[in-house]
Amino acid sequence: MIDGVFPDRGWGVELRQVKYFVAVAEELHFGRAAERLHIVQPTVSQQVRRLEREFGLELFDRTSRSVRLTGAGRAFLPHARAILAAERAAAEAMDGVRAEQETTLRVGTNVGLGLRLDGVLTVLSERAPQLLVELVSGPGATRLQQVRDGELDATFLRGPDADPDPAPGLELLPLWRDVLVAALPAAHPLAGRDRVDLADLAELPLRIAPRAAHPALVDAVLDACRAAGFEPVMGPAFTTDQDTLAAIAAGRPSWTVYFAAQAAVQPAHRIAFRPFADRDTAPGLRTYLAVRPGPPSRRLAALLDACHAQDGALDA
Repeated sequence: MIDGVFPDRGWGVELRQVKYFVAVAEELHFGRAAERLHIVQPTVSQQVRRLEREFGLELFDRTSRSVRLTGAGRAFLPHARAILAAERAAAEAMDGVRAEQETTLRVGTNVGLGLRLDGVLTVLSERAPQLLVELVSGPGATRLQQVRDGELDATFLRGPDADPDPAPGLELLPLWRDVLVAALPAAHPLAGRDRVDLADLAELPLRIAPRAAHPALVDAVLDACRAAGFEPVMGPAFTTDQDTLAAIAAGRPSWTVYFAAQAAVQPAHRIAFRPFADRDTAPGLRTYLAVRPGPPSRRLAALLDACHAQDGALDA
């Protein structure tokens, strides 16, 4: 129902009255119009009468033998058809929006997902080819709020293996654990090994982001170093991939960490990425998928299926 198709005049015309009027005008018969509308004839007659009362004009000349449009009815008919055409166009537009929403998966991403993200997208394209995936980056807090607001279907989020920081109003679904690997100068003796012991890095300065920027990552690395028996020597802060890796390769020997999934696709001239010898104590973070509570939509279920297919995909 549309209250006030003509609100400037103060009229309370209903959309169904316009539909009934057009049907009668085209059939010139109340009974045939009722059949066409799949309703009973008295309802058609009653609603057309209400429309006429709204206008204060007779729209039809009625006799026992015929129904004809009056001058007012002929004047109103093209406007009535335009109203119904606008209603159809609006409905089609909303159908288009609904169809797009049902086939577009909007996902927030984390830096460093690397091969993990590639794997998820590959599985999605194979198992749900109808989905269009839109990836959105940004600060974690922003992405979480976008999930709450319905602007994103979900977002990847990294945190400790247990008791991640709460995300009020959302569910955090645990996915895989991403271990970190060491990034070393390719010319350094430790780069000649297949794996490195964390304790062997004790004398080399560590280049890592400020804790305020990535608290979970920094805490995971520092805790692992301390568990290995040393307090790391802190070098210059990690800035960008290009600048930091170039400095490690060409400057005073130092090291940093990368997620294994990112290191596998990171261009790095004169840099060696090496896993840690003891995988069980190697630093790492759990990746979660933050979603709104409740049963998942079909597109979100497809994303979860693709994420679960990544379990163990990068195990060394």
